[in-house]
Parts: sequence; structure tokens; C-alpha cells
Amino acid sequence: MSRYKLGIIGGSGLYNLEKYTNAKSIDISTSWGKPSGQVIQIEHDGKEIFFLPRHGKNHNIQPSSINYRANIDALKQLGVTDIISFSAVGSLNDDIKPGMFIVPDQFIDRTYKRENTFFDDDIVCHVSMSKPTSHSLMETCVKALKILSVKYQFKGTYVAIEGPHFSTHAESKIYKSGGADVIGMTNMPEAKLAREAEIRYATIGMVTDFDCYKIKHLDVNINNIILTLKKNTEVAKKVIDVIIKIFNLNIDSSDPIQTCLDSAIVSNITTANIETMNKLSHILRRYKNDKK
Repeated sequence: MSRYKLGIIGGSGLYNLEKYTNAKSIDISTSWGKPSGQVIQIEHDGKEIFFLPRHGKNHNIQPSSINYRANIDALKQLGVTDIISFSAVGSLNDDIKPGMFIVPDQFIDRTYKRENTFFDDDIVCHVSMSKPTSHSLMETCVKALKILSVKYQFKGTYVAIEGPHFSTHAESKIYKSGGADVIGMTNMPEAKLAREAEIRYATIGMVTDFDCYKIKHLDVNINNIILTLKKNTEVAKKVIDVIIKIFNLNIDSSDPIQTCLDSAIVSNITTANIETMNKLSHILRRYKNDKK
């Protein structure tokens, strides 16, 4: 069994991997509460893959209410080393059209209601987010998209808004003028927490519509969005099949994300109280072992 374990976080429309009949459900708890749902474990071709539906299997958790900390901690508990997430996004770029996919390399975080760190008590930690995604994981995503001849854009900026409402026309124009290519509601603080957990992270955005930065895009037709979302989801399942096959062929074993806490934790953890250390037992597992 490979020591690298892939976690897949499914976004809107992607709630299961029914193709894999040998899957088993894992009910898991964390110091931060319960994750969005049971984690689905799949063993395939010598690999362990873990799947988690971000919004719950019935899509009953809205973006602001997702327990992002529990989701990442649950995957960390299960030994996940790499996360590829899937998200529905709107386009802020005329060249990125509905039905296309994008593999962003940058994020703008405009959320404000969410717990965005594991280190909120006793221990101060400042992880670098200058390069928020793993290049080797992004290349894996692109290779899968190429194999399936899916239209995509490699690199770009994803702006995460609080939701659940879509943008105003004025807001959409600001995001576009600020350099964002796509807009969504869920990749933050997910990417930040994955970094704190020393898990490599990449995301695939599935474009459902143009955001309302132009007058002609002001009237959102939810029926058209859902139709495009369903088509994107069927493509995404095929992309996941390919990713599972090729995931371990492009691992960068020297990726600094795996040891980023070494240069991020400011505090002396020996002074932290026992409750804090217990809460962080999975997040700090590698760091504590290396410090012994």
C-alpha cells in the first residue's frame, strides 16, 4: 500500500463515488466536531483513497456552515497526505466559459464568518500561503483533464466569498478588476487549514456560469446553472477515475508543504496546556515527533 494517501473533497453535485463497490464508510469524530459526513474509504490498485462530500451527501450544509476544521482534521487522522477538491465556480474571465474546468494556483479570501485556523489558543502559527497549492498535484489534475480532452485553464485566481448569496454587479466588477478569474464559496479556509495540517492541496473548479460582471450576465438562471452543474459532475467523476490511477506517479517527495510547521510555529509548544495539545494531536503529529 502506498504511503501517499489521496483525499478527494466533493463539491456541489459530487456527493459519492458509486462506481467503487468496495467502498466502506467511516464514521469519524474530531476535536472540532463532526465532519460534513462519513468519509468513504476506497482501496484500489494498491492505493487508499478517501472521499468526503463537502456539503453532506444530501447537500444540506451551506458554505458558511461547513465545519472546515473537522473535515481537514478527519482526513489528517486517516493519514491523508494530499487533497484534491472539486468546486462549482462562476467565471470572471471571458475566456473561461461554462462547462470548462480550471486548476487555480492562487486564492483571494473574502470570507469572514468562518473559523480559519487550528491554532486559535495557546500556540501561534503563521504558515506561508504565498503558494497555496501544490504544483505536483496541479500537474496531476491537468494530466487527467488532458487524458479526457476536457477544456480547462491551468492556473488562475479563485476569489472565495462568504455566500450563500451570489455577488452584486458592483462586487463582481471589483473581483474581476482585482485579478480574480473565478468565484466560489468553499475553497477558503479549506486551503489554509490543509496547509496548517501539512497536507498538499489542489483544487479543480467546475465552471457553471459567468458571474454578473457584465450587464448581459445580470440575470442568473438557476436552471441553466444546475444543468451545467450536472454535466460537469459527470465529467468530474471520470476525472477522478483517472486521478486515482495516476495520482502516485507525480508525487514531489521534497515538497516543503509537508514540513511547513517547522518554520511557522512561533510558540514553544511545551508551554501549551494539555487541552490544546490534545486538540492538535493529529495536526501536530509529525511536528511533535520531529521535535523529540
